[in-house]
Amino acid sequence: MGRHFGSVILVDPAGRVLLQERDEHPEIDPETWGFCGGHLEDDEAPLPGALRELAEETGVVLDPASLRLIAEVPLDRGPHRDDRAWVYAAPTRLTDDDIVLGEGRRIVFVEPDVTPSLPLSTLAGIVLPGFLESCAHAELARAASRG
Repeated sequence: MGRHFGSVILVDPAGRVLLQERDEHPEIDPETWGFCGGHLEDDEAPLPGALRELAEETGVVLDPASLRLIAEVPLDRGPHRDDRAWVYAAPTRLTDDDIVLGEGRRIVFVEPDVTPSLPLSTLAGIVLPGFLESCAHAELARAASRG
């Protein structure tokens, strides 16, 4: 049986996305940029787990109703593994100053046109390019600007 992960992408009014620069310590994808999130606890559902991870890593607490499921992704991490990740997104008016660094090197809002130059985590590499070109990304940025 594989591991399950929950992650959250916050989108600000300018369309920037909150990304975490991972340090050298994680077992998975060290020294990369990825989403806030992590392992789900035993029998923890993806949405509550993603919200828990976001709060632990950033201090941000969100209403579950504000999130939308962006992707459910199988992750190939070797033989006999069934890793899976759920990625949610929500609009926000938060800024870098509102984010508490709970894990990694830094967690900041990143301009979409900068993301192709970043070394992305496996999950971010799968999900982020398509998300940034999607109607969902544009809708979330508009929703963030409305407050």
